[in-house]
Amino acid sequence: MEQERVTLSIEEAAGMLGISRAHAYELVRRGALPRLRLGRRVVIPRKALEEFVDAATDRSSPVAAS
Repeated sequence: MEQERVTLSIEEAAGMLGISRAHAYELVRRGALPRLRLGRRVVIPRKALEEFVDAATDRSSPVAAS
């Protein structure tokens, strides 16, 4: 049984988001995209990426009229 990794490379996260690698690195540099530094490596925690997308989706969804 293969266990799902808890972190993604920036390239993998970019692919999941449908953005360029350069844009993903820019988001990390600005602090907009959650990241974790492991020694010299920078990775994106999968759960933080999902929460990042959920939060962005919540902000951009239209409010239902009452």
